Amino acid sequence: MKIKLPPSSQNWVSLIGATIALICLFMIIFLFVVTVILEQRAAYLGLVIYILLPAVMVMGLILIPIGMFLKVRTIHRQKQEIKRIWPTIDLNDIHHRNAFFVFSIGTAIFLFLSAIGSYEAFHFTESTTFCGTLCHSVMNPEYTAYQNSPHAQVGCVECHVGPGADWYVRSKMSGLYQVYATTANIYPRPIPTPIHNLRPAREVCEQCHWPQKFYAHKIRLETHYLPDEGSTRWDIALVMKIGAAQSALGLIQGIHWHINPDIKVEYIASDETRETIPWVRYTNNQTREVKIYQHRDNPLSEAQLDTMEIRTMDCIDCHNRPSHLYRAPTLFINTAITAGEIPLILPEIKRLCVEICAKEYPSIDSALGQIREVITGFYSDNYPEIVENRKDEIEKAITGLQNAFSHNIFPEMKVRWSAYPDHIGHLEFNGCFRCHNDIHATVEGEVIRKDCDLCHFINAQGNHENQEIALMGQALEFKHPEDIGDVWKESLCVDCHTGLSP
Repeated sequence: MKIKLPPSSQNWVSLIGATIALICLFMIIFLFVVTVILEQRAAYLGLVIYILLPAVMVMGLILIPIGMFLKVRTIHRQKQEIKRIWPTIDLNDIHHRNAFFVFSIGTAIFLFLSAIGSYEAFHFTESTTFCGTLCHSVMNPEYTAYQNSPHAQVGCVECHVGPGADWYVRSKMSGLYQVYATTANIYPRPIPTPIHNLRPAREVCEQCHWPQKFYAHKIRLETHYLPDEGSTRWDIALVMKIGAAQSALGLIQGIHWHINPDIKVEYIASDETRETIPWVRYTNNQTREVKIYQHRDNPLSEAQLDTMEIRTMDCIDCHNRPSHLYRAPTLFINTAITAGEIPLILPEIKRLCVEICAKEYPSIDSALGQIREVITGFYSDNYPEIVENRKDEIEKAITGLQNAFSHNIFPEMKVRWSAYPDHIGHLEFNGCFRCHNDIHATVEGEVIRKDCDLCHFINAQGNHENQEIALMGQALEFKHPEDIGDVWKESLCVDCHTGLSP
């Protein structure tokens, strides 16, 4: 049977629409085959295949019936046969029959291809490539930090969206504004952390992390380098009390006591970043004992308590930078020196590197250029013999610092360690000391203690060549690398440590 298109399809609008649709279909098939054969996974290629070309193809297909409608209306006007009746389909009429088969077969093929395209489009928009590289300048800091994090093999949507259709829809609705903000160039720099619209940790983190698996103590070795001429190595070995001394005891003690199902810890933060916590409530779910701790200097009134959000503490309140951590210069330089990427043999190298990273630069290119210029100039002016005899080490130091800098500081987006507080620990940010500061107290005078031994104890510390080591089961009192007396006992670490000190 010869298929013949109805006369109404013979118009320029329908012809243009059909041409657009066929060209788009050919391009989609061709590019899809290219991605399969060559294993290309470029973000922009996926955007074209699964989103842009299908949208243009649908527009072309819509033009076909529009053209046919306009053609029929023109014919009717010419014949002055305007009748307000529903259209009829008579399969005994060869024109109707041909149109019906063309429409039915074309629709079936289109729906089949649309199903495949929609499936691929869904997975593409959920991919790490789409999230991290499509808006390169905007997401480059987050994507770079993510690639160097413990969660580098976990997809972005696993944490930022999680399971369930409702949160998927929410994320896409939020993404619409983000697309607009990026297109109009009105997005903030740096991008603020989405604290208030994140899913609860129990719905996301615990899809992989198993809270019922209790961990005991863990040894942690930290290596620091002092800002003296020899960049003296200073080690400290900590026994971290992740849980109780024996894993069989569960979460009755240690850091993860805060998520013990038998207790409930709630708090009120007076700022958007949750850095300032003036009110804490402890509830024992077994005994029903309740304790309320208020900041002695800035307690909340009853009126304030009625209007402020009370949040139940979960994993993300401490692990708030699990994948997008921008480390402070003193930390990433320590790591680079330990890894041998920055030669320790160069005099004053730790102090010099920290001073370079402390400055703010207009762009990453200017920062990398300044790193080379300052390091080269410093050794030329102060250690000419080093320049003459150790050119390779100087070049290695330049490359090492450039790499470390580009993984943690992004001038164009104004992203640096100080922009994103890290609540783990208490060195560069208050972290634990937001509550554990001897200032939060009950009406009876019981305080949330600022006691180092609550979370860890020291079993080794000091100069790498002359360490002080504790006996098994014993702990050492913290010894500051620089002699500052007992000042460290009376103040918080952040009073001196800003990310630019050893």
